[in-house]
Amino acid sequence: MKSLKVVFLGTPEFAKTSLEAIHQSSHEVVGVVTVADKASGRGQKINQSPVKMYATENNIPVFQPEKLRNPEFLEELRKLNADVFVVVAFRMMPKVLFEMPKMGTFNLHASLLPDYRGAAPINYAVINGEEKTGATTFFINEKIDEGNILLQEELEILPDENAGSLHDRLMVMGSKLVVKTLDGLAKNSIIERPQPHVEHPKNAYKIFKEDTRINWKAPSKTVHQFILGMSPYPAAFTCIKIGEEGKGLKIFAGKFEITDHGKLSGTLDISKNEFKIYTEDGVYFPQELQLEGKKRMTVKDFLNGFRNFDEISL
Repeated sequence: MKSLKVVFLGTPEFAKTSLEAIHQSSHEVVGVVTVADKASGRGQKINQSPVKMYATENNIPVFQPEKLRNPEFLEELRKLNADVFVVVAFRMMPKVLFEMPKMGTFNLHASLLPDYRGAAPINYAVINGEEKTGATTFFINEKIDEGNILLQEELEILPDENAGSLHDRLMVMGSKLVVKTLDGLAKNSIIERPQPHVEHPKNAYKIFKEDTRINWKAPSKTVHQFILGMSPYPAAFTCIKIGEEGKGLKIFAGKFEITDHGKLSGTLDISKNEFKIYTEDGVYFPQELQLEGKKRMTVKDFLNGFRNFDEISL
């Protein structure tokens, strides 16, 4: 099997794990493309992406173009004479870039395509209560997440698993699938295939702040899966009133019971020993939460912070 020359494009920790797997394989990473360094936090400290940090530590050339169509950047990439580009958690790419390598450009996507195309496949698989998901490598074309499939692998979603845990397991599994795909391309043993046509594929659109609000009028199971699917990031929230002051309350974990309570959905019972919120068909018990302006804590610590429970409402 010949060794392929690879240019890797990615940014977060999810991508770094795949970069590391390729770097430790028989293939050669000749360059890395990642996001520009950004200032953040109170001190405006310059932060580098996990992909850049790994590449720098391992003496891999790094490119951080503001614009992917920049002629000088494109010329620098051409000089690397890569066989294939590998994309993991990056951004939209122009045709002039993804068509550059002779073997093409493939992407790792954290779902079993064609389901869950889009920016948040892991979150939506949990939110929708799926029992399995997986990862797909596919050749990039001009349509988002619609290129020909190279390899796919399934992964069971565990009971009460949240998006964070599933993310970490898919990150490891996906990195192995990327190397397996490179090996297959090097041996010319992979037969690419068009994605099957599905009338209404499940979507995984980008999640915005307004999408993370909990709907207490929904069934308990739906509420539970929504909170798991948003945990730990971007985190599901509700609004709570303490006296006359309204505050956001993020909920990361909890449990539920189906019960005929006769109460109004979205109302709560709260005391020193218990915090429960009524749903359409039962009760949800938050177990890990974070009040606006405070740290994440257990429900016990949260309740210990109050003396007068009569002034608290949703």
